[in-house]
Amino acid sequence: MAVIDTIIVFVISLLIGAFGIYVGASVLTDYEDYTYAIVTALIGAIVWAVVGFFFGWIPLLGALLTLIAYITVINLRYPGGWGRAIGIALIAWVAVFVVLYVLAAIGFVTFDALGVPGI
Repeated sequence: MAVIDTIIVFVISLLIGAFGIYVGASVLTDYEDYTYAIVTALIGAIVWAVVGFFFGWIPLLGALLTLIAYITVINLRYPGGWGRAIGIALIAWVAVFVVLYVLAAIGFVTFDALGVPGI
């Protein structure tokens, strides 16, 4: 059962993350393709995990390298350069936070998932 739960959490997280990228890309570029955002989110998650595995242990620098790697994926997948890639990532973060907040407010997830301890 734990494997099925892990797969469900991964798929839901991927879809929510892709939604964030989709919103960011829709606002800042002409791309309005959710499937493209899903692929971008999947590649971004893989790159984030690999870079985090190798460099995440380095204080501050590890987190910065991981974030730069993620933004690089967005930069390579969407037009507009580094500024737009950073904008897409920022809008994606806000959109995902809003979705998770709403899901927590209706009781689908806990506020702990948002990093807000026991409200």
